[in-house]
Amino acid sequence: MPVDLPPSLLWPLAAIVGLCLGSFLNVVITRLPVMLMREWRAEAREALELEAEDTSTFNLATPRSMCPRCEAPIAWHDNLPLIGWLKRRGRCARCGTRISPQYPLVELAGALLTLAVTALFGPTLEGLFVLGACLSLLAMAAIDLRTQLLPDALTLPLLWAGLLYQLLFQPLQLPSAVIGAMAGYLSLWGFYWLFKLVTGKEGMGYGDFKLFAALGAWLGWVYLPLVLILAAGAGAIVGVIVQLAVPRLRGAPMPFGPWLAAAGWIALLVGEPLMAHYLTLMM
Repeated sequence: MPVDLPPSLLWPLAAIVGLCLGSFLNVVITRLPVMLMREWRAEAREALELEAEDTSTFNLATPRSMCPRCEAPIAWHDNLPLIGWLKRRGRCARCGTRISPQYPLVELAGALLTLAVTALFGPTLEGLFVLGACLSLLAMAAIDLRTQLLPDALTLPLLWAGLLYQLLFQPLQLPSAVIGAMAGYLSLWGFYWLFKLVTGKEGMGYGDFKLFAALGAWLGWVYLPLVLILAAGAGAIVGVIVQLAVPRLRGAPMPFGPWLAAAGWIALLVGEPLMAHYLTLMM
């Protein structure tokens, strides 16, 4: 059942919730890769029968937010989504170190995605599912840009959530979603091995296969060609521009996950009219 709220309350509330969710995503984006690396290193040292390297607690809640340089704790009023960064002009209150613009950009993106989903689905359970998918894609895009890593801790829950979404809200589309998950994974897996056999290089990572499989679960197999065209086209154009503008990046590997995530947003939010236009062009 949708929640009945007047527009004067709904839109400000959606924006505030989106900013807060974006703030939490910044924690995930920053800490999850470190948590995984610490876990992998601990497992490797245990397998090699070496002493534990670092046993201090590090997770999404501990330690509290701090400056990456001087490690001064960030006050609650400086940690308010978007406002805190603007108030300090993007610098640490103690040492003046510049704080990455990633933080306000992710918070702003969280607010915009929340507003878009609210406009299209309303304050409903279905909208909550779609918002979760959009925010998960945002987190994965940012992590892939930073580390060229798409963690299983995000891709696999997104895949299963997509199948659950179809079961709850579009049960007739569940077979298409299952085929989409399989086709999404196997198509990029096949391209990976073909590219490696021809060039001897790895064109993408296994996280890309899993993310594309997750999008297949959410959208169904019919949307996969459109998603791939959007992602590959945008990635190729931006990649060429970046490498021409920044010579030191020429030949450097470019993550594909952000473009899959962007194509996934488009398909999730405006997929039906876009697919209709796409099919018209193909006929």
